Amino acid sequence: MPSQFLAEIIIEGKKNARDPEGETIMRDLMIKHGYGMVSSVRSGKILKVTLEAKDEKEAEEICWKMVNELRIYNPVAHVCTIQIVK
Repeated sequence: MPSQFLAEIIIEGKKNARDPEGETIMRDLMIKHGYGMVSSVRSGKILKVTLEAKDEKEAEEICWKMVNELRIYNPVAHVCTIQIVK
């Protein structure tokens, strides 16, 4: 019998890729407002998907299939990680 799982799909720019949104947050929000202790900001997006699967492994496999078939991220420019929260 399937169980319900919550998957977090995290999509971020590759480490060496420029991140204009992260740079703007760093410059305009962190530094200008006294958070000089912050040395880096990277932006990304998170998708929270609730799905039914027989176990965590199947839930993760479904998510990987989904992000690849639907082209939710670009593997050339982004890194995608999937975490099953339950």
